[in-house]
Amino acid sequence: MDTLDNQFHQLHQSGLLILTNVADATGARLVEQLGSKAVATSSAAVAWVHGYPDGNTLPLERLVCTVESIARVITVPLTVDIEAGYSDDLGRVAEVIDAVIAAGAVGINIEDGVSSPELLARKIEIARQVADRRDVKLFINARTDVYLKGLVPAEDRVAETLKRAALYQAAGADGLFAAGVTAAYEIEALCHGTTLPVNVLGVAGLPSPEELQALGVRRLSAGSSIAEFLYGAMASLAKSFLETGKLDSSDLKAFTYGQVNALLAPAGKV
Repeated sequence: MDTLDNQFHQLHQSGLLILTNVADATGARLVEQLGSKAVATSSAAVAWVHGYPDGNTLPLERLVCTVESIARVITVPLTVDIEAGYSDDLGRVAEVIDAVIAAGAVGINIEDGVSSPELLARKIEIARQVADRRDVKLFINARTDVYLKGLVPAEDRVAETLKRAALYQAAGADGLFAAGVTAAYEIEALCHGTTLPVNVLGVAGLPSPEELQALGVRRLSAGSSIAEFLYGAMASLAKSFLETGKLDSSDLKAFTYGQVNALLAPAGKV
């Protein structure tokens, strides 16, 4: 029988892998039952469910507990978003990666954010070394925030993303997550400009799944958007119940990422 790590790699070879990122074991089991071929966590959603804002603040023990609980209830591959590795200290990053692999992950997302691409390349090298010691064919999905955080002028985004893709691939990355790209011509240029499977984020203005597949995209992620909707719905239901004693679901709408993250900011720092 094929191992989960090999299965996850194969899911990126053809077609479009759609991942509805989850926060916990129940959500993971639910999406598996709905037919998801793999389970992915949302780093933001996992942080929020434990009472922490997104942004490399979640304690490792909380992350490991979540990964272990998800791995226990699913039979499909599990990939875990570890933000930027929760540290810029390479020894600490190695500990984080080793812990999530031991807990059951066969894939990770790791991001550059506003840090240098060379730092992420070193983290990817460390991740590959750790996975090799564990004899796991870890799928390392390198997320670049060139689009999401507007790191370069718009006309330079494709070139900068491809430059980083080459660096990350040389370091041992298996996939490129170009979070925030929406224009079809840019998506096509990215897919044609790298041999890495390209992952995009499901945001407003993105082409349809059929179009994405035709453009060459291999993975589509929901990110934290499902969690944002759930918290918005919870607020509407709770408000209705507090005011009337009845549950009114007629006016449900999503919170934004910023609203949920601000809920968990330290007092006085919102």
